Amino acid sequence: EVLFNQASGEASAAFGDGRCFIERFVQGPRHVEVQCLGDGTGAVVHLYDRDCSVQRRHQKVVEMAPATGLTDKTRQALFDDSVRLLSAAKYKNAGTVEFLVDSMGRHYFIEVNPRVQVEHTVTEEVTGVDIVQNQIRIAAGATLDDLGLRQENITTLGYAMQCRVTTEDPSDNFRPDTGTIDVFRMPGGMGIRIDDGPGFPGAKITPHYDSLLAKITSRATTRRDAAAKLVRALREFRVRGVTTNKSFLLNLLEHPIFLASTVDTGFIADHPELLVPVASQDRAQKLLRFIGHIVVNGPAPALGAVGDAPSAVDPMIPQVEERAPPTEEEAPSLREIYLTQGPQAFAKAVRDNEGLLIMDTTWRDAHQSLLATRVRTKDILNIAEPTSRALRNAYSLECWGGATFDVAMRFLRECPWERLGLLREAVPNIPFQMLLRGANAVGYTSYPDNVVHEFSKLAVTHGMDVFRVFDSLNYLENMRLGIDAVGEAGGIVEAAIGYTGDVSNPDRGFYDLEYYLNLVDSIKSTGAHVLAIKDMAGLLKPAAAELLVSSLREAHPDLPIHVHTHDTAGTGVASMLAAARAGADVVDCATDALSGTTSQPALGAMVAATAGTPLDTGIRLEEAMTVNDYWEEARGLYAPFESGQKSGSADVYVHEMPGGQYTNLLFQSNQLGLTGQWSHVKKAYAAANRLLGDIIKVTPSSKVTGDLAQFMVANDLTEADVLEQAETLSFPKSIIEYFQGYLGIPPNGFPEPLRTQVLKGKKIKGTNISCFEGRPGAEMPPYDFVANRTALEEKWGAAGISDADVLSHAMYPAVYDDFMVEKSKYGAISCLDTRTFLSGMEVDQELSVTLEAGKQLFIKLVGVGKPNAEGVVDVRFELNGQSRTVHVTDETVASTAVSKARALPEVAGSVGAPMPGVVVQTLVKMGDRVAAGDPLVVLSAMKMETNVKAPVGGKVVSCVVNPGEQVTAGDLVVEIDEHA
Repeated sequence: EVLFNQASGEASAAFGDGRCFIERFVQGPRHVEVQCLGDGTGAVVHLYDRDCSVQRRHQKVVEMAPATGLTDKTRQALFDDSVRLLSAAKYKNAGTVEFLVDSMGRHYFIEVNPRVQVEHTVTEEVTGVDIVQNQIRIAAGATLDDLGLRQENITTLGYAMQCRVTTEDPSDNFRPDTGTIDVFRMPGGMGIRIDDGPGFPGAKITPHYDSLLAKITSRATTRRDAAAKLVRALREFRVRGVTTNKSFLLNLLEHPIFLASTVDTGFIADHPELLVPVASQDRAQKLLRFIGHIVVNGPAPALGAVGDAPSAVDPMIPQVEERAPPTEEEAPSLREIYLTQGPQAFAKAVRDNEGLLIMDTTWRDAHQSLLATRVRTKDILNIAEPTSRALRNAYSLECWGGATFDVAMRFLRECPWERLGLLREAVPNIPFQMLLRGANAVGYTSYPDNVVHEFSKLAVTHGMDVFRVFDSLNYLENMRLGIDAVGEAGGIVEAAIGYTGDVSNPDRGFYDLEYYLNLVDSIKSTGAHVLAIKDMAGLLKPAAAELLVSSLREAHPDLPIHVHTHDTAGTGVASMLAAARAGADVVDCATDALSGTTSQPALGAMVAATAGTPLDTGIRLEEAMTVNDYWEEARGLYAPFESGQKSGSADVYVHEMPGGQYTNLLFQSNQLGLTGQWSHVKKAYAAANRLLGDIIKVTPSSKVTGDLAQFMVANDLTEADVLEQAETLSFPKSIIEYFQGYLGIPPNGFPEPLRTQVLKGKKIKGTNISCFEGRPGAEMPPYDFVANRTALEEKWGAAGISDADVLSHAMYPAVYDDFMVEKSKYGAISCLDTRTFLSGMEVDQELSVTLEAGKQLFIKLVGVGKPNAEGVVDVRFELNGQSRTVHVTDETVASTAVSKARALPEVAGSVGAPMPGVVVQTLVKMGDRVAAGDPLVVLSAMKMETNVKAPVGGKVVSCVVNPGEQVTAGDLVVEIDEHA
């Protein structure tokens, strides 16, 4: 009563009349309507009923005819009341009488809708009566008798169901979307009717018109079959360029309650899960968008494809005959032994092997060393089966871990876990090997212990067998974490000692034979199954290899020894032969086409050199060369990443740069503006090593050394300059974290007073300490997998997040997010051939792409338009014979070049960027007061973050950069008035 009086008062004040219309409240009603035709003479026929109960905010979404779940009594009452009402009014033309029906079958009149309604199609489908045509004829004077419309002749056959496809986003409160339709492909087939609106390729959907694109109506003998046909039609309906409500309609039509029973008008409101979007793969259009982007803009500069164009030759995939299966008398394969008997039995089988075993590094370290880790999964899969046959007697295939993990996401836009799974499926018979950086897993810093453990478990379940566990500083506590994690996961632990120096030279210093013997004694106590000597730079000379391996073999007769080197100086084959003769069980090689220089020694040379001797590898040279023929041609596809290195160089014995870092650092140096200064970078690398304390150099410690070397060359600093100016220099973040102990403790300890000078005034984030005193990860709280998985699901959708995704994000959060952004934009581009991935297509070129088994695309580039005023280029394709257009922003036209202010070298408070990069964060604003040494701006370049520090104290006059902005060396970033 109170509310009624309040409403009446408001009406009286607004309209001068306080009377109110009271509607009956109906709990959980259905909305049922009766379609009628009248000719104005009082003659009226009904065309049966429709169920329009599926509504959102009283707007119909899905309509069905006839309505199900009505008793004959209720249905007839609806018909009778509708006809009686319209007859009394001498109604003319089509009209709909609408009712609410409660759970008891009682019906309540709502209104008469005097027009042809959107949902009339379902009535036409079940009755066969053309409502629109008959309305026109009635308007022209025809009677129902003239039209042959008598009630006794009108019947229904089967069921019909209609849905409305609109340009609305269900996940965003059905916000109407606008834009240009790139793809519009309508469904068809038996029992499907389309009433379309403004949709066609190139149509512009504006905010000024109704969002309805098309009505899809299905007809079938049962209601469930009608729903199934509608689902099929919706899945075939392709609309690209604007968001539609398709996912919402599919959720609704496949909902078990909707399919099993009648629903009321509150069904959608009661089931919010219907609004959860169903991710559309949109694979073909995304792929065209990527190709179009490459055609217009070329590959991303960060990819580093700056060399010659990819070869025009498609590598021939060779055939290697499968040998007869082994007899019961023959020994099982190494992988079979591992899978059935465990890691210890695997290690024993390696020691008992009479010849020399080979690990092939082609699939990881070889291309990391020569081609900047850019070889794609597709090109490895092409040769996987022939490799599984040619190298069936190999110790292992190195195919994962190290830099391949983040490079896959960062540059190749591939999931590293998917790569491992696909390779394992293709090669089930040979052990797989990966590089695990101890406490750093496959990253460049320490992680919580549970991250390393979970990573190792998941790697084993994805098919990894042998884990080469090392620490970049030979810091045993960091190694122990990786060893324990792999051991608990059931993997084969191959513990590696990082080799540097020269054990054959008694004057070399700290890293002598005694150092390595003591280190191996400590490592063996951790439970390692295999020992690896990891010679990252190729410093292990033949004499040193013989001395070190023979001494280790004498000390540890039962421990398998595996030797890894790089052929930078050209002594690789000689050193590996010396190691094998001294007692090594396994040596690392790469297929000849990807061997030599900074890669590993040639596999063919090792196979040929040992054939017929006690060190015979069991690999047939002709089969290995068949596989090598493929790589000779495939390497041409990666010409853009060739470093230009023509030969080996013995100066590696001076600078000690790891082979896997050599080409990457060369490219990074060019990117940082140090082109033509490579010789200076190499000399600075040796100086940086001395400054850091003569350390083991392997990722990530090698990255620290490289970052410092580039920093020195970029800023024209000598070794003496660094020592003298250490307290005021804006060192890269990696240098600061090294001295803070993020990587562990180097064998010689940290050099003083340099460490104290670099860390002056700095604290580890979130603590009151300036450096770690032990293993960094031991002080980190466990990673919250549940919370982070939830966050990823909220960001990217639950369906797309797996355990692998969570771990990828745990180690590389920014890289993973960028990978997902690119994936959502371009889809999975790993199906493209490498030439297209790098260079795009030429006009009139045709391309065949296999998305999956049985799903093939035939693509032709038809034309490339000119940039419009906004810098957008229309790129026209034919996809499976159908015209497709993608719109690509020409980044050279769309960007407006702005001349940046330069720092003034003669003004102390004019602070410039120390190197090219991207602004990650600004830490000050105008008016702030800063002290000398305070961080001002964080820059990032090539995975290296640098704090730009205040050279003087004073007041910030301006901060002229913003996050995301690109700067070059010397660009002004902050101005400080030191006298204010």
